[in-house]
Amino acid sequence: MSSGVAARRDAKKLVRSPSGLRMVPEHRAFGSPFGLEEPQWVPDKECPRCMQCDAKFDFITRKHHCRRCGKCFCDRCCSQKVPLRRMCFVDPVRQCAECALVSHREAEFYDKQLKVLLSGATFLVTFGDSEKPETMVCRLSNNQRCLILDGDSHHEIEIAHVCTVQILTEGFTPGVEKDIHTYTSLLGSLLASEGSTRATGMFLQYTVPGAEAATQLRLMAGEDANGSKRQAAAWLAAMHKATKLLYESRDQ
Repeated sequence: MSSGVAARRDAKKLVRSPSGLRMVPEHRAFGSPFGLEEPQWVPDKECPRCMQCDAKFDFITRKHHCRRCGKCFCDRCCSQKVPLRRMCFVDPVRQCAECALVSHREAEFYDKQLKVLLSGATFLVTFGDSEKPETMVCRLSNNQRCLILDGDSHHEIEIAHVCTVQILTEGFTPGVEKDIHTYTSLLGSLLASEGSTRATGMFLQYTVPGAEAATQLRLMAGEDANGSKRQAAAWLAAMHKATKLLYESRDQ
């Protein structure tokens, strides 16, 4: 990919919405697959009372809209201002208590796991039915849209085209495929096991425009160095969080 094309994909612009300032992709087609659209606000005339505590709105009790769900609340029920990176807000925005909890949890992905995915890790990568793996660095593109694999060859996989993920662990026997939602629950349990079960790689299936069947890709942590293994394990854990956010984006 030329530097000019890459620059256009990563270009952003500042826009003002009723909810606040947002730094969004200049071209909508290059938006992050983890992003969420701004919700439609519940019209003022349809919410005479707080949608949480049922307090009646008047001159003293003012109404506020949560920037994440769009519902209408009193100040007490919608007082927190929390970063909302998935909607590209520049500054923290007002959210109800329930949405603020979700946004706080998601902030960890952007502050920690996203950096790991962008940095990349080394894996032994097998494409399709090939029996010969290739040592490649796998990383997330700067605009978060693609998995980029670099080795003797170069591949880019659209994150939005990933349809199936299967976690591989020590002692794993390949067999049952997991869709993205099932995978999320499974890997969440593995990560919570505090090392008793170690993730060593994953299968991905993704669609390619024009192809009838999904393409399969296998990533396995290498055996060359402990540092490389740790980096690969951290990358897999970050990919778990990314997969969860991707599933939630599709579901909304």
